[in-house]
Amino acid sequence: MNKTDWIGFIGVFLILLAYILNITGKIKSKDLSFILLNLLGAGLACLASVLMEYIPFILLEGVWATVSLIALLTYKQKH
Repeated sequence: MNKTDWIGFIGVFLILLAYILNITGKIKSKDLSFILLNLLGAGLACLASVLMEYIPFILLEGVWATVSLIALLTYKQKH
């Protein structure tokens, strides 16, 4: 695996980790840890997609990261 693969793998792992932890009740979707896992994961997956020049996933992960950033800003306003 090359560097781009590792970046994408780590990003996708973080997103899946957030999902699994949420589904199993370990964290809630409003928890800071869930938001940060999604933001970092989507950011890394988006970066890997940019490096691969794969537009569909740049769009998907870019939107995912943006929504996660909005969730983080909302969380910070409430706390």
